[in-house]
Amino acid sequence: MTRSVSLKLYLSIVATGLMAFCGVLIETAMNVTFPTLMAQFDVNTATIQWLTTGYLLIVSIFVPISGFLKRRFTTKQLFLTANFTFILGLIICSVTNQFSVLLIGRLIQGCGTGIALPLMFNIILEQAPLDKIGFLMGIGTLVTAIAPAIGPTYGGLLVGINWHYIFMILLVFMVISLVLGLFSIKQVTEVKKIKLDLFSWFTIAVFFAGAILAFNSVATSLISALVYGIVGMIGLGLFIHRSLTVANPLVNLRLFKNHSFDFHLTGFLIAQIMNVGTAFVLPNYLQLVNHVNSLTAGMLLLPGAALGAVLAPFSGKLYDSMGPGKPIRLGLTIQMLGLLLLFATALTANKWIVLIGYIMVMLGTGFSMGNIMTNGLAQLSEKDNTDGNAIFNTLQQFAGALGTAVVSLIVSLSQVKADFTHSTAIGSQHAFLLLVVLEVISIWMLIMGMRKKQSTD
Repeated sequence: MTRSVSLKLYLSIVATGLMAFCGVLIETAMNVTFPTLMAQFDVNTATIQWLTTGYLLIVSIFVPISGFLKRRFTTKQLFLTANFTFILGLIICSVTNQFSVLLIGRLIQGCGTGIALPLMFNIILEQAPLDKIGFLMGIGTLVTAIAPAIGPTYGGLLVGINWHYIFMILLVFMVISLVLGLFSIKQVTEVKKIKLDLFSWFTIAVFFAGAILAFNSVATSLISALVYGIVGMIGLGLFIHRSLTVANPLVNLRLFKNHSFDFHLTGFLIAQIMNVGTAFVLPNYLQLVNHVNSLTAGMLLLPGAALGAVLAPFSGKLYDSMGPGKPIRLGLTIQMLGLLLLFATALTANKWIVLIGYIMVMLGTGFSMGNIMTNGLAQLSEKDNTDGNAIFNTLQQFAGALGTAVVSLIVSLSQVKADFTHSTAIGSQHAFLLLVVLEVISIWMLIMGMRKKQSTD
C-alpha cells in the first residue's frame, strides 16, 4: 500500500535542506571574493585560502560523527545546535573587518554545516515511504550537488557591492529554516546514552587535515606536502585499526565489504569531484581567458546550475518508477559529452561554448548524482543506513576539498606570467582531461555496481 508523505515531513526536509544548502553554497561563494579580501586584509593567496580550506576541514571532521550524534541526541536537538551554530558564524562574518575574526566565523559555520548535512538525509531515510525515497533523496542531493555550482554566481553578484552581504542574506534563510524546523521536526527513534570514541574522532581528523594540507602544499613545498601526507596516512591507519577492533566504531568500516556499495560510493565521489572541479575551473577560465568580469562569469554558470537543480527531484521520480539504471546511464552520458566538449575546445572556447558545456555537465549531475547515492544506500540493510549515510556525506566533503585542491594545482602548474591567458587555457584543458578520465572510471564503477546488485536479486 502506498503511503503519502506528510506535510510535516516535507517541511522538516525543507528546514534541514535549507540549512545544508546555505552551508554548501558558502563553500564556493567565497572563492570569487578572494581578490577583494586579499586587498582589504593585505594577505596572500595561501593565507586567504584558509577561509575555504579551514571551513571544509571542520565540516569533514564533524560529518563522521553524525552516526553517533543521531543515536545519542534527538533530531530536534541536533537541528537546533546546527542552526544556532551556523547563525552565530554568519553574524560574526557579517560584521567583522578583521581577517582572524572572519576565519573564526567561518570555522564556526563549518561546525553547523557538518552537523546539518547528514541530518537531512537521515530524516529522509527514516521517515520517507519506500516508494518516495528516490524523489525525496533527489531533493536532498540537489542541495549538495547544485549549491556548489550556484555559489560562484551568488558570490559574484554580491562581492562587487559588499562582501558582507554574502553572509547577511543567508541569515534570512537560516531564520526561515529555524521556524520551519521548530514546527515540523519529530523524533521517530529511541535515543541511546552512548559514549563518543574520542580517539577515533581524533585520528580521522588527523587524516583529513593531513591530506588536505598535503595537496594545498604541493605547489609551494614538496617537503611540507610529504610530511603532511605521512601524518595523514598515519592518522588513517590508526583510525582503520581502531574501527575494526572496537565494539561500537565511530563509522562502520565493515560496510566496505559490500562491493556494490563500494562501486556506487566511488561513482558518487567522482561526481562530486566533477561538480567542484568544473565550478572551480570555469569561473577562472571565463575571467582569465575570455576576459569577462566576475558578475558575467557567475551569470554564465547560472543556467547550468538551475537546470541541474530542477532535474534532481525529477530524476528521483524516474528512480521510483523505472529503477536506477536508466536515469543514471542517461546522466553519465550527458555529463561525459559535456566534459568532452569542454576538453576539446579548452584552448579556443568562447563564453557560449563554456555555457553549453556546463549545462551538459550539470544536466548529467541532475539525472545521476542523487540516484547514485540512493541506490548505493539501497545496497545496505536498514540498520546500516545511518552509517552508510555518514560515509557518503563524509567522503563527499573530503572529495570536494580534494577535487578543488587537485584541479587548482593542475591549472596553476601550467600558468606562466609571460603568456598567462594561453597558459591558463592549457591548464584548464589538462584539468578537463583528468575529469574525463575520472568519468570513464565512474561509468565503469557504476556499471559494475548495478550489475552486481542485479545478479544478487
